[in-house]
Amino acid sequence: MAAGKAGFGRRFPDGGGAGRSGRRAGARRRSVLAVLVLTLAALLTAPVAHAAPVLLSQGRPVTASSTESAAFPASAAVDGDSGTRWSSAFSDPQWLQVDLGSTQQLTQVVLSWEAAYAKAFTVQFSADANSWTTAYSTTTGTGGTQTLNVTGSGRYVRLTGTQRATQYGYSLWEFQVYGGGGTTQPGDVLLSYGKPGAASSYQDDGACPGCVPAKAFDHDPATRWATSATTGWVDPGWISVDLGARATVHQVVLQWDPAYAVAYQIQVSDDNANWTPIYSTTTGKGFKETLTVNGSGRYVRMYGTARSNGYGYSLWGFDVYGTGGNPTPPPPAPPAPHFPGTLVWSDEFNGAAGTPPDAGKWTAETGPGVNNELEYYTNNNNAKQDGHGNLVIQVRREATPGSACPPDPVSGSTTCQYTSGRINTAGKFSFTYGHVEANIKVSGTQGLWPAFWLLGANFFSGTPWPNCGEIDIMEHVGKSPNLAYSTIHAPAYNGAGGIGQPYDLGQDVSAGFHKFGLDWDANHMTFSVDGNAFETINRDTVESTRGPWVYDHPFFLILNNAIGGDFPGPPGAGTVLPQDMVVDYVRVYQ
Repeated sequence: MAAGKAGFGRRFPDGGGAGRSGRRAGARRRSVLAVLVLTLAALLTAPVAHAAPVLLSQGRPVTASSTESAAFPASAAVDGDSGTRWSSAFSDPQWLQVDLGSTQQLTQVVLSWEAAYAKAFTVQFSADANSWTTAYSTTTGTGGTQTLNVTGSGRYVRLTGTQRATQYGYSLWEFQVYGGGGTTQPGDVLLSYGKPGAASSYQDDGACPGCVPAKAFDHDPATRWATSATTGWVDPGWISVDLGARATVHQVVLQWDPAYAVAYQIQVSDDNANWTPIYSTTTGKGFKETLTVNGSGRYVRMYGTARSNGYGYSLWGFDVYGTGGNPTPPPPAPPAPHFPGTLVWSDEFNGAAGTPPDAGKWTAETGPGVNNELEYYTNNNNAKQDGHGNLVIQVRREATPGSACPPDPVSGSTTCQYTSGRINTAGKFSFTYGHVEANIKVSGTQGLWPAFWLLGANFFSGTPWPNCGEIDIMEHVGKSPNLAYSTIHAPAYNGAGGIGQPYDLGQDVSAGFHKFGLDWDANHMTFSVDGNAFETINRDTVESTRGPWVYDHPFFLILNNAIGGDFPGPPGAGTVLPQDMVVDYVRVYQ
């Protein structure tokens, strides 16, 4: 990420920042002791061999939305013959679906396209052919042979094309699905949710408050267990769960914090005293590890023998799947959206000139900004409808007596020298998943920072930032006039480490109105400007490379127009005020 993005996540004082630093991300050198332990573990503990991915789809039953003719049947895509192919009707959308016969752990999908390929398509998994999980999505398909690395499980795998690259249909020589060959079995359920945990130690201090064993089993991706900072940065270190009754375990999913185990075992026990290893490795990679296992017991334990660095062990999640036990059903997942969806909420800002935004939809936030911003947010004195279907949020030079801000670089005063507006829908409207869009003409001058973004609705009920999650649909800074930024933030990646990228419009963003949009579901976020999708962030990629996905709960909307702060830098002699952020509409579809 660009160094300039260090200001991201700036809107609230970093109450969760202490928890972030608890894992001491800035120091990742493995200690000499850890290296010695790792070497010894490698000599004494034989790693479990992992089978190569298995081709699961060949010869399996397959269906399709259509076929061009009897000469190009759906079955030709899974017959193993690169000289035969499936071809669809010449329209959008079209799909091809294969039944693998049982739920499988899936790792790769290979598409061998004929010249009629998909520019935009998704690959989805399902256990029942009704409820689908998106494993891969693109709007920039290239055709040819595409090898897609995926993570997830399902009995059914479906390719859905939504935009053709030619005037013809969709055509595949081969549609190949690879996986572990039955590592997840029919009838398996999550056994560990809400179950009692125990550990060699745990952390509960300012750096990681309440990081007790139960946090690894609470199905909350923003909470974690960590070993004690005073006694737990040693080997071995362990965490266990009591499943409530004897169970047969087929899969364990570990979502590690950067303090992960390089060498560890997964063990089972009937009495919480005598343990049997069912998985062992000396090459643990951290982040998300989905482990195929086979064993029985009431208790399951991760037993770490070599740490990844000089600190301890920490897990955001420790999920155990199988049969038996005494499982507690986890909370149901939010319903999946259907794109483009139905309009469920909007504000067209059609009020009379000079009136504030609709109080039934928006609340004004008041007081000084954060992250070294220089404005004082007023009670809608700076946010007014213009009588022409727009909301105007204005930044102006205007001192607020009795207030306190960082020193103004122009006057040197620590009394807030600027006013602006910030409004949100907290407590009035929040939503999970869907398409959200706003048509905005941003302000644009040195030191300005307009934004359109989402924050987890649990923020105001006590969940600190960044645990609540943040989704920045649009941020613009005057020092980079052609760029609009879209970024996501969570406990494991925030501030300068947020995940995202800018979109270059090729001209000053503030020159006119632009539509800033987000498509959001359980497995991806796609950001767009004026209908051009420029960035897709996939859940599996995030979990396997950065940390937990914390976006499966309600979020509310925020509009604000800041000045100064860590990201845009200060105003100066070149700053022209007042400056307006003009919002034509905000709409949410589900």
